[in-house]
Amino acid sequence: MPQPLWQKSGSKVDAKIMRFLAGDDVLLDREFFLHDIAASKAHVEGLANIGVVSTDEATALKRELDALAADFTNGTFVLDDHFEDGHSAIEARLTERLGETGRKVHAGRSRNDQVLVATRLWLKEKLVALATHCKAAARVCLDRAANETLPMPGYTHLQRAVVSSTSMWFAGFVEGFIDDAQRALDTLAWIDANPLGTAAGYGVNLKLDRGHTTRALGFARMQVAATYAQLSRGKYEMAVLEAIGSALLDVRRLAWDLSLFTTAEFGFVNLPAEYTTGSSIMPNKRNPDVVELLRASYASVAAARTEIEQLLSLPSGYQRDLQISKGGIFHGVHRGLIALELVPDLLARMQWNAAAMRAAIELAMYATDVAIEQAAAGVPFRDAYHAAAKAAQSAGQGRTPEHSLAARVSPGAHADLCLDELRARLDSLDQ
Repeated sequence: MPQPLWQKSGSKVDAKIMRFLAGDDVLLDREFFLHDIAASKAHVEGLANIGVVSTDEATALKRELDALAADFTNGTFVLDDHFEDGHSAIEARLTERLGETGRKVHAGRSRNDQVLVATRLWLKEKLVALATHCKAAARVCLDRAANETLPMPGYTHLQRAVVSSTSMWFAGFVEGFIDDAQRALDTLAWIDANPLGTAAGYGVNLKLDRGHTTRALGFARMQVAATYAQLSRGKYEMAVLEAIGSALLDVRRLAWDLSLFTTAEFGFVNLPAEYTTGSSIMPNKRNPDVVELLRASYASVAAARTEIEQLLSLPSGYQRDLQISKGGIFHGVHRGLIALELVPDLLARMQWNAAAMRAAIELAMYATDVAIEQAAAGVPFRDAYHAAAKAAQSAGQGRTPEHSLAARVSPGAHADLCLDELRARLDSLDQ
């Protein structure tokens, strides 16, 4: 390993302590490395704007940064434990190729704002992916709600309650995923602030061109206070994990439904074969493993958020504790987005079993309809409720699920799903 960036003459680096300090950083930094290189290019341009490096030096530095990005992408350059972290790898490579010019790249910045900006760029990219997955899931649900409808039982307390429909089931997830996409975009707008140029959290005695780096890196604004750039670390990452977790809470409910609906006891849903696996010992089994892991994915995101929250019992300024947050961020975001990416195709290809759902609709499930009809005719609702309760087992005589659903005219119910309103909300997210 090259000497650490912070190494001072006259002191010795203990190998065991170095391994502890580095942790998994060099491996985790592979995820953020291209963003770190992009931020380094913008920083070099900013240094050239204020005369800290010459135009020729800036050209050479950017050329080598581009070459490093290409070598990393094609596998020629491997970020491994030869380096303390990705930041030191960039400087080592530039120094190797350009000598003293390479040593100039770190002027005016710290590894603190270096990791902040690389992580921030990465988080922005992941929020765009989150919004994309949520919008895709919402569109599948919207299309299925609009184009097919089958009666099915509606449940409360896991007990058969009232007549519902597949359109209503899908519509619920349409609105949920729209909200999740909106939250992703709102979170993106909130964290879209450039921390580069804040150094270790107190600025530097150079007139850094932070406006240029903000524009060059595609940030909406500059994170103004040098001190807040450090105070926001962890806070912004938690917000991203919360946005992913919000979507996964909807996925968890959806997965719970499918876990139940695919059992022989329900038999409402058939899954595509690709979303099931065989048993290692029972030849008769096909298991909904994908659905079960979708259900479990929220736990990884929640754990990552909790880990970061526990790290944030800190005073102001940078503290090394924050290094540990990288692993939680990476694993939580990675697990959440992998799960969400599968959801649209699963929703598009699952098949309803119309006969099984109709057979599960009992006469007593029309009792609410009877009570509401009596109330509409002038009977006090509580009296109508008690009368319907006494006759619940015969309440549905002569009634059909289709009649019940057609009469459900309250906005948002089956006969008035307001899908156009949901479609307009979904379309607005792309504007």
